[in-house]
Parts: sequence; structure tokens; C-alpha cells
Amino acid sequence: MFGFSDKGNLNLITQALAAVGCKIDVIPDPTTVHFHLPDDLSVQVHREYSDFVAEIVHKFPHEKEGILNFYGECWKIFNSLNSLELKSLEEPIYLFGQFFKKPIECLTLAYYLPQNAGDIARKFIKDPQLLSFIDAECFIVSTVNALQTPMINASMVLCDRHFGGINYPVGGVGEIAKSLAKGLVKKGSEILYKANVTNIIVNNGKAVGVKLSDGRKFYARTIISNATRWDTFGKLLEKKNLPKEEENFQKAYVKAPSFLSIHVGIKAEILPPDTDCHHFVLEDDWKNLENSYGSIFLSIPTVLDSSLAPEGRHILHIFTTSSIEDWEGLSRKDYEAKKELVADKIITRLEKKLFPGLKSAIVFKEVGTPKTHRRYLARDSGTYGPMPRNTPKGLLGMPFNTTGIDGLYCVGDSCFPGQGVIAVAFSGVMCAHRVGADLGLERKSPVLDAALLRLLGWLRTLA
Repeated sequence: MFGFSDKGNLNLITQALAAVGCKIDVIPDPTTVHFHLPDDLSVQVHREYSDFVAEIVHKFPHEKEGILNFYGECWKIFNSLNSLELKSLEEPIYLFGQFFKKPIECLTLAYYLPQNAGDIARKFIKDPQLLSFIDAECFIVSTVNALQTPMINASMVLCDRHFGGINYPVGGVGEIAKSLAKGLVKKGSEILYKANVTNIIVNNGKAVGVKLSDGRKFYARTIISNATRWDTFGKLLEKKNLPKEEENFQKAYVKAPSFLSIHVGIKAEILPPDTDCHHFVLEDDWKNLENSYGSIFLSIPTVLDSSLAPEGRHILHIFTTSSIEDWEGLSRKDYEAKKELVADKIITRLEKKLFPGLKSAIVFKEVGTPKTHRRYLARDSGTYGPMPRNTPKGLLGMPFNTTGIDGLYCVGDSCFPGQGVIAVAFSGVMCAHRVGADLGLERKSPVLDAALLRLLGWLRTLA
């Protein structure tokens, strides 16, 4: 997991847990991801930046200068972000304060805001295979290639994996939600479970409450939706009243595909002793990178925390992009048969590429489709998040937390700064600050607020 380090300002998971009086023990991952790519290109992204650079320069010695320059640009952005107190970019008093304290860093971020990673990479690198590798680097963050991945998003991930490192929570990633829930309750919050929101209640143009599937209604001064913007403005609100800004968002962004997820338990002896925790597999053709089922993500958490499985067993989480349209219109029998068929093909590929004998070592298997993600995550089409309809101008087109409906805020991966653990956590921090200002818990200036929101809205039209 990103955001779990004990230093800097981008360790937002650590900060969120600390805010509710919690801390989770973590296990450092020595390798962020092991890439297995076309033409037998194998690259391990080591925790130590110098080791990673040494490996990739060894693979592409003729591009040493370009490699150092591109990743150097990433570090400029990351260091600028990491030097700032991260709060809402929609709050002018905070913005002006940060600018006067850190003008160079703020101007650096403003310069890169409308730029994409692929364009920056091409300024320094010419080798097509290396550029394809950088596409894969960005794809695991955004499900799109480097030319469509905002440079700021790419930099957060490509640098934090070395600065703070990837750290796995002891007991599994579910411990994060459990700890946050426990801490919130201790702080006086109430969490309602099995409480399915079906509508956001609007009165005279202002969001004033929510209605649950069981008919209960809850009213509040502010409503915060962590559903996707498609769910928020297409299901929880009547689509006919779609604010102009949301129309613009849906013109600029489309729903990214979902995933086919395969969870298997295997006999431990099938894995070599030096197996990495995370793998990314694209065997034959770079053109398949963004295609459904083209590339495979693999996570083996028991490599780091053996307590997650019985002795002598490992857990594999295998997932690959898949669109919900592939799974619609099937009978129950055909649906189950297709799950088994597609999962078998994916596992066969891993058996050939990484772990001979994998199939015979499986003792448990469970397969989820985009329909599974839609059902249990309540995300339209099971989508991973938004992706640009065309080549974006960096992050200019991404909406912030405020919306065109008074009292309603959005948070999550369809808000600035987009997809990824750090980005989504940052969205939450920004939203909390903006809501705090609007409730009078933080300093605010109504005149400056109105001017800044108009400016931000105009900037989004440029995207």
C-alpha cells in the first residue's frame, strides 16, 4: 500500500489513522512490482531508488541520460508536493498561505498541472521499448498509457514507492478499514452498516439529506458522496437536473473498465523462495497493454505476511481489466461457465510465464467479474474510475470536491487528483478541509472563495 510511510506529507493513510488515534503495523515490501514484459523484458522496481535506476539503466544503457532526466522530473513534482501542507485547493486562504511560504514549489506544480507523463517522457527518451515500459508504469496506476496519465499523478506513485516505500499492513488491507472504523467510533462518530443510500434529498437547490433503501431519511448541513460521479449524479440524484459542470465532466471522461478478479489458494511449494509479492505480466505484444484481459496483475500477500493463509499455503490475487459488457445478457449457467473459462485462460498464462505446475497446486478458487464489483462496491458498471475520453491536459479537467449543488460534495477517484491510493486519500483530505471551512471550522473568505471557484471552473473549460 502507498501512503503508509512514517515521513513526509504524502503518507496520508498514516495521517488518517493517526487522526483517529490508530496505528497499524506494516511490513516493508522490498520490490514494488516485478514487470514481465514483451521481448523477455524483466524489470524489478526495487524499494531503493538507486537500485531501480541501476537496473533500468542496465537494460537500456543508451538511454541513461533520458532515464535520469525523466525520473528526475518526477522527483521535482513529488518533492514539491511533499513539501506542502496538503489541504483543499478550493480554499484561497490556504492557497495564498502556501504560495507565500513555498512559491517555487507551487509554481512547479502549476507548471506541470496541464501536462501528461508520456509527453514529458518523450522529451528525454527515444527508445520505443523504454517508452512502452513507461506506459506500463503508468497503466498500473491509471489503466491508461503514459500519454493519457497526468504527470502529477504519475510522479506521486513513481516516487513515493521509493521515498516512503510500499508497506503491507499486518493482517491484510482490511485492517485499514477496521482500524479507521474503530477510531472513528472512539472519537464519537456513528457508522451505519447495511445502510444503502438510494437518493440524495434536495430542497430548493440544496442537498439536505439522504434516503436509504429501507425508507429511513437522514438530514445534515452537508452531504458528502464517495460514490462515483456517475452514480452520484445519475442515480442518487435525478439525471435531468445534471449541473453543467457534471455534463462537462462526462464529456471529458468515460468510465474505465472494471476487473476480472481471481482469488486462489495454492500449495506453497509451487512458488520459488525468492518470489516477489507483486507482478505485472504482459507476455507478447505491447498493443495488448490496454485491452481487456491483455495484461495481468498479480499480488501474493502471503509472501510478506504468512499469517494470512494456513501453513504451507499461499494466497494469489489475480486480476485483469474487463468490461461489464462482456458479462451482460448471459444465463446463470453461461455466466458461471464463462467465469471458469476466462479464469482458466488467465491462470494458464501465469503457469506458462511464472509458475510451472500452478494449476495442479490450486486448492481453492473464487472468481469475480465486473458484475461482482458493481454489486458489492456499488460502482456504476463496476468501473475502476474515470479515464479521459481523449488526450487530457493533465489534471485540468478533473473536478474538485464542491459541486453545482449547494451543500453537496464529492470525494474519491472521480475528483481531483484522480485514481490511486495517494490521490484518493488526498481527495479526502481536501474535502474535509473545504467542508470545515464552509461550516466555519476553518478560516474562509466568501469573496475570495467565489472568485477562486470561478477561476477553477474556467480552467476546467480549457481541458
